[in-house]
Amino acid sequence: MMGHKTSALALLICSIIQVAAVAAPSTSSLRTVAEQSGNKRTGRYEEVERLCPAFQQQWPQQVRCFEFGRTPEGRPMLALAASADGTLDATAAHRAGRPVVLMQGGIHAGEIDGKDAGFLALRQMLEGSLAKDALKTATLVFVPVFNVDGHERFGRWNRPNQVGPEAMGWRVTSQNLNLNRDYVKAEAPEMQAMLRLLGEWDPILYVDLHVTDGAKFEHDISYSVAPTLAGREPIRQVAVAVRDELMKRATEKGSLPVDFYPSFLKDDDPTSGFAVAVGPKRFSQAYWASRNRLGILVETHSWKDYPTRVRITHHTIISLMEMAARDGRQWLAAAQAADRESAGIGGSTANITYTNTPHVKTIDFRGYEYERVPSAVSGALMTRYNDKRPQIWRIPLRDEVQPAITVSAPRGGYLVPPSHAHMVAEKLTLHGIEFRTVAQAQTGADVEVFRATKAAMDSSTFEGRSNFSVEGDWTREKRDVAAGALFVPIAQARSELAMTLLEPRDPDSLVSWGYFATAFERKEYMEAYVAEAVAEEMLKKDPALRREFERRLDDPKFAADPNARLDFFYRRHSSWDERYNLYPVFRVATTPR
Repeated sequence: MMGHKTSALALLICSIIQVAAVAAPSTSSLRTVAEQSGNKRTGRYEEVERLCPAFQQQWPQQVRCFEFGRTPEGRPMLALAASADGTLDATAAHRAGRPVVLMQGGIHAGEIDGKDAGFLALRQMLEGSLAKDALKTATLVFVPVFNVDGHERFGRWNRPNQVGPEAMGWRVTSQNLNLNRDYVKAEAPEMQAMLRLLGEWDPILYVDLHVTDGAKFEHDISYSVAPTLAGREPIRQVAVAVRDELMKRATEKGSLPVDFYPSFLKDDDPTSGFAVAVGPKRFSQAYWASRNRLGILVETHSWKDYPTRVRITHHTIISLMEMAARDGRQWLAAAQAADRESAGIGGSTANITYTNTPHVKTIDFRGYEYERVPSAVSGALMTRYNDKRPQIWRIPLRDEVQPAITVSAPRGGYLVPPSHAHMVAEKLTLHGIEFRTVAQAQTGADVEVFRATKAAMDSSTFEGRSNFSVEGDWTREKRDVAAGALFVPIAQARSELAMTLLEPRDPDSLVSWGYFATAFERKEYMEAYVAEAVAEEMLKKDPALRREFERRLDDPKFAADPNARLDFFYRRHSSWDERYNLYPVFRVATTPR
């Protein structure tokens, strides 16, 4: 009888356990294709579309899955917000003074480590098995795949310089745009969606997860943290501390990190060494640093296998979330201090670009034995590595930077005439830069103008645009300004980014990207027979002009060029287009009415 009762009790307990097992949450369904395959494969985008709502269903109080844009091919761009206390929207995070970290994978969709490492790290944080307290004080916004259309251009050998996974997506978008060259010009619909997401959440830390190309060496990850070499001092100090701790944590996990992008100064030649750099704002980390926030470009090394790269990326994500949870409020305070400094730069010297100083130090870099031999295929000198024989390379590192182009920031701001106001307003809005419309016309306003002494268009397009380089400087003039012009004040937190767009010599300015190309095109001409008559008349009436012309004839090149000789007079005639090479944006010292 006792045996029968024991058996019945055992059956009852077993039944209760089975019911509980059905009812209890299970995270096994949240394992990625990568995790299930031992990181041999990565899933298609349908996996992201499945996992994103599944995470929310599993943790409805801690996770929100949402769409923040659509790709040109109509695919949803998905993100997950995660927070232990349910702070899952930007407004609530800002109200609480809560640090936000935004991490993205797949901006180059073949470099997909971030997607698989990110899903694993997020699940472990929510389960409490790793960085268990991080989400209590910081909110994570995770974008598994930024370049969704590129992700679905799926195949083997899409990354010929990369070891695994078995198949992966493509580097660029369906419109053949490289998103990590698009942060300032913001042409891709994907980038416009991302800038709106960044503007809404304003993360203190923006992490862009990549994989390098390049030579074979032992180092397995690089961290390019900005702003460390330049930037407002409060946020720069924080960035240096973040970089140093990240390097220490990675080393403790068994990695061999470097804190610069390991690209040889001379392609395929290890002896040429490396250089640190302040990147142009077209790149993710440099762009976000220009907004007085922390940007990190994470690059695992392409010649490490996929399990190794995912593991290292995963460690990086966990480390950064632990650091953000501990120090995020201090980072926010530093960013706010940098914002206040930025709002006061009017009239001061601003550095637009940087270059390396002559200073070089020799570093021990962990490479492999190699030889430089003539190639029977290409005929060029090539490098052949022996990755079975590690070798310490004693090679140069250019480790300092100095300003290359500097300007004085306008005291008041910029005026954009109505002719170009719509285009510029769209860009300013995407970047969260303050501006307003001028209601009253001004006659003879005291402004600064930029007249190009030289404007050259590149011989080929870059990212679908004809890029310009201009030379010249700002000078004072009186000009009429019509009602409907835009005024962009320099006294704002994003003054540096405003100058990037509107200072014509910045390599990421709207001028450099070709948006003002027509300003540097000649549209009216004087026929040669007219110019001959005009020149004769001008020479008769103006002895000083005659003497200047005769001096110019001492230049054999000028003297032998009929068009240049006639153009000498046309440029001094009242019919000459005074707007030719005039950049149609002005600078002002005071705030217009």
